[in-house]
Amino acid sequence: MRIESAEVIVTSPGRNFVTLRLTTEDGVTGLGDATLNGRELAVQSYLDDHLVPLILGGDASRIEDTWQYLYRGAYWRRGPVTMAAVAAVDTALWDIKAKSAGMPLYQLLGGASRSGAMAYGHASGRDVPELLDSVRKHLELGYRAIRVQSGIPGLDSVYGVAASGAEGAERYDYEPARRATVGGRLRPTVETWDTRAYLRHMPSVFEAVRAEFGPELPLLHDGHHRMTPIQAAQLGKALEPYDLFWLEDATPAEDQAALRLIRQHTTTPLAIGEVFNSVYDYTTLLSERLIDYVRSAVTHTGGVTAMKKLLDLADVYGVKSGMHGPTDISPVGMAAALHLDLAIHNFGIQEYMQHSERTLEVFRTSFRFEDGLLHPSDTPGLGVELDTEAARRFPYEPAYLPVNRLRDGTMHDW
Repeated sequence: MRIESAEVIVTSPGRNFVTLRLTTEDGVTGLGDATLNGRELAVQSYLDDHLVPLILGGDASRIEDTWQYLYRGAYWRRGPVTMAAVAAVDTALWDIKAKSAGMPLYQLLGGASRSGAMAYGHASGRDVPELLDSVRKHLELGYRAIRVQSGIPGLDSVYGVAASGAEGAERYDYEPARRATVGGRLRPTVETWDTRAYLRHMPSVFEAVRAEFGPELPLLHDGHHRMTPIQAAQLGKALEPYDLFWLEDATPAEDQAALRLIRQHTTTPLAIGEVFNSVYDYTTLLSERLIDYVRSAVTHTGGVTAMKKLLDLADVYGVKSGMHGPTDISPVGMAAALHLDLAIHNFGIQEYMQHSERTLEVFRTSFRFEDGLLHPSDTPGLGVELDTEAARRFPYEPAYLPVNRLRDGTMHDW
């Protein structure tokens, strides 16, 4: 079953996506997500100029060998661009294999371990009353777990809060990279950040949410890498009375030793890894049990093959999955995550931001969200198809995630 053709499709139905479509000589197609928010064209070039020429004519059934060939053969290993491109090839090959077998992908990964994957939604507000309304809305949508993000008094705009709109940018409801101009040029929007104000405010936010919705609702919070280790330890300890499901990305992910200090001072569960792209980023965190949840995405971590190995290693140390699932993961990448969610033993929770109607015009999905649970469906393969004509209606438009500066203008993690 030879790979006869490959097409890299970049489309922007509200936000940019990069999709690889492989077709075998038998006419079986497979899709892979290669979206890298704000750096989409770099991945497109990596695929078109480097990987596609290597796989054309190759055996589509040799998934493991192809993964090793693309990873080891490049010499320059890892990195987000490389691993997103490798992930697209790998996921497309799994899609082809499962379609050829007439099975949903999760069946080839060992079959279902559960009836569905619990998902969490993103509730946010500029102030506490608006946040509480957002939590109610998400509960009405069926979510059983809620991520809580709040505006901070004195700050005009905070990343992760849907009502924010820095520097004249439009309101955004699903955290896309933004298309804003500064001085007539497209530039990332700039948000001002104050960690001390954040640390003072967040305990009162969770106190209000618990008072309104009770002790049983799983609550999550994302620190977006903004704290030093001791600040993260302070926040984790301050939030202990509110029983968080996890505190995510408390410190910059590159500094793995920081998690040792945080762990010493708080029992709040910790999640990290959405900016990681390899199992090697996790070896210390897993072996020393410094985290509780793996936050990587199939799309950015080398595909289904690599993500399955990472989660199997995490299982040895009692660490669970919490795969990245915002809307800069395309429906193709989301479907791949859901098949893994259903199959693995150490599933924890799945992030799920619902894609826009325009996105779903381009990507025809079969996975479903019911009663707080996600299911990838029993359609053979991933269960997602791409409408090429619809994709062409939404050409690529440059966009960037915002950047953070402190009040004195110093650059800061977001």
